[in-house]
Parts: sequence; C-alpha cells; structure tokens
Amino acid sequence: MFTGIIEETGIVKSFVKDSSGATITVEGNVVLQDSKLGDSIAINGVCQTVINLSSHCFSARVSEETLGVTNFSKLKRGDVVNLERALTLNSRLGGHIVLGHVDCTARYLGKEQLKDFYNLSFELEDGHEKYVVHKGSIAVNGISLTIAQICGNVFKVAIIPHTYQSTSLCYLNPGDYVNIETDILGKYVEKFLSVQDNNSSISMDFLKENGFL
Repeated sequence: MFTGIIEETGIVKSFVKDSSGATITVEGNVVLQDSKLGDSIAINGVCQTVINLSSHCFSARVSEETLGVTNFSKLKRGDVVNLERALTLNSRLGGHIVLGHVDCTARYLGKEQLKDFYNLSFELEDGHEKYVVHKGSIAVNGISLTIAQICGNVFKVAIIPHTYQSTSLCYLNPGDYVNIETDILGKYVEKFLSVQDNNSSISMDFLKENGFL
C-alpha cells in the first residue's frame, strides 16, 4: 500500500520486452535506501516487486496484464517516472490510500496556469468516470491528487508548483497517457450497493451508519 506522496523521480535505464512481459530497470536514490529484494516500489503508481538491486538502480518484472492496463507499454529509456516505497506502519498517510493497482489510463489534455498553481486536464477511458467525484481523491501516475472539476469523462486537478516540478507532471505533453487509480472506497460502496440490489440486508442507511457514506 502507498500514500501517493512521491518520494522522488527516477530515470528509466532500460525497458526490455519479452514473450511474457518486460523487465524494467530504474535509476533512483531515495527509494533505494533500506530497500531489499522482494520489497515493493511504486513506479508511476504501479506496484512492482524489486528483483534486482544495486546502489543506484533496481529492476522489476512487468506482467502482460500490467502492460495492457498501464502506460508501461509506452515507456522507454530516459523517461522520468514517479517513485514511492510501500507504506510502513509508522509512516504518515499524507495523501490517501493507494494500492498500486492501476484501473486505467487517461489522456493528458493540457494545463492552464492560474497565478500560483496549475489546472491539469485529463480524459478518462469510458466507464471509469463513475468512480471520480468532485473533491474526491485520485492517483495520477501514483500522485495523490484532489479532483477540482469533472465533466463527463474529463477531470481537472489543481497542482501547486512544488508538486508540478518535483514529479513527472512537468514532463507531460498533450496526448501523453498517465496511469489512473481511483479511490478504493468508491469501489467498495459500488460492491455493497450491487449486493443490496440482490435482496441483501445492506441498505443506504446501513452504509451511512457504518461510515461508508
């Protein structure tokens, strides 16, 4: 589990595809401190397991499913990626609960600068907009962000200069694709409501009483 607070950006040193997926090697610094083989590191919001480790790089295996769901299929040597180590029990949850399980990708439409912050616009794949709500949380390339505006399957997030400059957001060009993980709480609510539709005792009142709404 992660928080969506990016610890640093890394550089893709190699991305080699094969018949069963790919192997990615990333150069980093902060995320390598106290990391070991088998640990989880989120790369652009995708939870990956460290299979090789050196003083300045780590490698991970990428499954075919991950290649199909995320923007990893478009990665190449030299690309800048967001990095975050897995949450520990003594960590501060500065963002929101991010699992590292990407739901879909979104197309970057562009940015608008408004005084001391930026508005960035993204277009979601059809069917995923139901999980995005105004003022709700969303992970964009692993970054915990708050929805500032949504219209159909297009949403905007307001970014302060620090977040923009210290993550891969500043390298985006219109038309680029980013990884999206919607808030897990919305998915649980949807599941509960679907059970309710099947004559379950779970109701809207039950969800409110137990803190789900």
